[in-house]
Amino acid sequence: MTGIGVLDELFFNRTGLDKSRTQKLVSETLMGMDDGELFLEYAQSENLTFDDGRLKNASFNTNQGFGLRSVLGEASAYAHASDLSEEAIKRAAQTARAVHYGQAGVKAEIAPPFGTNTALYGDANPLKEVLFEKKIELLQQVDAYVRSRDPRVKQVSVSLGGQWQAVQILKADGSSTGDIRPLVRLNLNVLVEQNGRMESGTAGAGGRVGYSDYIAEGNWKKMADEALRQALVNLESVPAPAGEMQVVLGSGWCGVLLHEAIGHGLEGDFNRKGTSAFSGLMGKQVASRGVTVVDDGTIPGRRGSLSIDDEGTPSSRTVLIEDGILTGYIQDRLNARLMGMRATGNGRRESFASQPMPRMTNTFMLGGDASQADLIASVKNGLYIAHLGGGQVDITSGKFVFSASEAYLIENGKISVPVKGATLIGNGPDCLTKVRGVGNDMALDDGIGTCGKAGQSVPVGVGQPSLLMDGLTVGGTQV
Repeated sequence: MTGIGVLDELFFNRTGLDKSRTQKLVSETLMGMDDGELFLEYAQSENLTFDDGRLKNASFNTNQGFGLRSVLGEASAYAHASDLSEEAIKRAAQTARAVHYGQAGVKAEIAPPFGTNTALYGDANPLKEVLFEKKIELLQQVDAYVRSRDPRVKQVSVSLGGQWQAVQILKADGSSTGDIRPLVRLNLNVLVEQNGRMESGTAGAGGRVGYSDYIAEGNWKKMADEALRQALVNLESVPAPAGEMQVVLGSGWCGVLLHEAIGHGLEGDFNRKGTSAFSGLMGKQVASRGVTVVDDGTIPGRRGSLSIDDEGTPSSRTVLIEDGILTGYIQDRLNARLMGMRATGNGRRESFASQPMPRMTNTFMLGGDASQADLIASVKNGLYIAHLGGGQVDITSGKFVFSASEAYLIENGKISVPVKGATLIGNGPDCLTKVRGVGNDMALDDGIGTCGKAGQSVPVGVGQPSLLMDGLTVGGTQV
């Protein structure tokens, strides 16, 4: 059984809910409202962690429930429960309508969404794809392989996680839509020691696929080699310089800076409320020429992709900045309606217990025509950052601080020694205007991104080509 048959079995046949009665209840609850939906969810997840030569954690969870939302004007009423019964939904309906007592609506028409509603991934459950014993064997093999590669390896942490999520969304007009979403991820962290100094390296990959790609020996060995390489590079690093300098950012995961410092500022809710650094700048030059930024939830199998969002809107490809000009926002239905724009398929929620809000999917910058080698060669003295670590961003001002997990000095146009302790300090909208070269090596990350907003976490993708940026402030330990 696949597709809609699975959803009806999970939410109605299995629970005893009558679908036609439930749909009638939703329609009655949302009568006179501007928007709303009943969101049904069933999810299974597992996580296995192998650390310090043994299995440290193995967990398996099953969650189910519903969330009923009614929207009138700018106000949303939301009630949720893990009890999939008609009585529970009726109680939620009473709450949802009571909250709006005496409120007036905003009768703005919701423009038809963009998108194709194309299935972007399979519906097989990855948790059932591979026996538990085989998963443990994989973690053991990774641990043993990394330790055999170099005597300086002191600790190896490997985790394997998977999820199978089924959702069905019922609307006031009697329509319903659903999605089945697999998601897996393999992560490695390697700690090495030399002469009393310890350094680490990380690698990982994931997507809306099964476990088979990650159990394949060639794939996990590539990740293991990368984590070990980073750790050994950091063993040789010297203190990073501080000051204002030219910076070359590597392709792929370095797009996390774009996601955090710019992407959040292009979400519809912040712009509708005027709290984003990009508010009121539609159609204006906000970045250097050659900079084009896209949010695309339609890339098959990617971690951030969605066939439909959590409001039932088909996912889409939205150009946010085109050749330096601000051209679009990331929109859910509520903010799109209030701003007179189209929903872009970016209404996302962590689970049935959360309301949807505009969130990124796969956000990246398109490539240019310069090679990374040429970008580096054009820098007399600066910094090349191959991988970024964690960071903090203020959405209102766009100010950010990001640490580099792998970075090198650039001296006379050539990559020199690795450095440790480098941080990037700046302002997202401002740094977009400092892009002086865009590489031809655009790459997406390997599928490890998770985005937090308002207490909710969702899987995302990031990406970019190599970038040459002028006048960035670098924090370091050596002036």
